[in-house]
Amino acid sequence: MKTQTRLLTFCGAALLSLPFASAEDAAGDDLAKQLANPVSSLISVPFQANWDFGIGVNDASKFTLNIQPVVPLSLSEDWNLIIRTILPVVDAESPAPGIPDASGLGDIVQSFFFSPVDPVNGWIVGAGPAFLYPSATDDLLGLEKWGVGPTAVVLKQDGPWTYGALANHLWSFAGEDGRDDVNATFLQPFVSYITPAKTTYTLNSETTYDWDHDQWLVPFNAIVSQLFTIGSQPVQASLGARYYVEGPDGGPEWGVRAAITLLFPK
Repeated sequence: MKTQTRLLTFCGAALLSLPFASAEDAAGDDLAKQLANPVSSLISVPFQANWDFGIGVNDASKFTLNIQPVVPLSLSEDWNLIIRTILPVVDAESPAPGIPDASGLGDIVQSFFFSPVDPVNGWIVGAGPAFLYPSATDDLLGLEKWGVGPTAVVLKQDGPWTYGALANHLWSFAGEDGRDDVNATFLQPFVSYITPAKTTYTLNSETTYDWDHDQWLVPFNAIVSQLFTIGSQPVQASLGARYYVEGPDGGPEWGVRAAITLLFPK
């Protein structure tokens, strides 16, 4: 954990020493709105750092760096394919006696959204398959199962407001026999407001329901993001807090999120 703190301090100092410009100078008026849309035709690479606290009887912490590239592909004049990948890098303290610390790569989730270029009755929509890959380097960091299921997103952008929901459901179909099967639904309702200065205020929940164990995990997030440029590179920086209103025994109680998103507009 000390190494992570030193690294984050160094990165923060390095960012503060770079020449910043306002979002209006380089990013364009609609860049913040594209960021608020999970299926926009915008290439982006978010680096999302999450710290969760109060885990288990040891009151342990867990650090997760989610690397989340978003790649849109134009299929035709009417359709886009947006590929969203979540690659977690995890450093978890021991939550209880007899369970060791664990560090490494977690399981990758990759979603493919087929989305019409034009909104449908004013709503932006996308749907397709989602896949779970057992990529974890430690069995404490992953499920050791292959999974697949549907995913969908629906949202509306009305002036400075964006609101909607993203969801998926994953079932396991192969993997380690000794591990529990996967049968889980993920639901992320969200609402955001963008100011003229391209500051975005977001409220969302990243809720998961485990059908086999009748277990909810319900964190609520409050996030503030700012769009700016470093040289000619558009960047969004985010900072937020998370509170878990429901979860399994020994689950996290609260958390903090910080993120840097690199943007590559056309």
